[in-house]
Amino acid sequence: MIQAIFFDRDGVLNEEVGYLWEVEKFKWIDGARDAIKFCNGRGLLAIVVTNQSGIARGLYTAREVDKLHDFMQKSLAEVGAHIDGFYYCPHHPDFSGECDCRKPKPGLILRACEDFNINPAQAIMFGDSERDIEAAKAAGLRAGILFAGGNLLEAVKVHCKEGEP
Repeated sequence: MIQAIFFDRDGVLNEEVGYLWEVEKFKWIDGARDAIKFCNGRGLLAIVVTNQSGIARGLYTAREVDKLHDFMQKSLAEVGAHIDGFYYCPHHPDFSGECDCRKPKPGLILRACEDFNINPAQAIMFGDSERDIEAAKAAGLRAGILFAGGNLLEAVKVHCKEGEP
């Protein structure tokens, strides 16, 4: 039984543009809004976990990331969907030192599991890099799925069939 789906943000929910914080540069991946709506409709928590080292680098602020996430929520509301939680790591070891939340470390996932009372063994993660998959494994998630592009809704449907909620 799947209880929650974790999503990396850049490259999974939206197109990768490098240090994204500007709403004008945001573009949903094909099927991403429908994938979130699918999760919502199945009673699955949809949670974003994303590294945002641009904050540590001084390229943008946490407030700007929050504004982008607010924009995402408004865009999702247009199709009757929502993200249950956004978790981001504002650190980078070269700029702010080590932390427990920068993927591949599992801190963001573990924090969300605690906040939402999620059993990690009943959750999966979609990511676009090995560090996402490593974080999922380190957090004890049922699976970390490498999303290499295409339609996110179709990928989510395939993996939800394997672990019906």
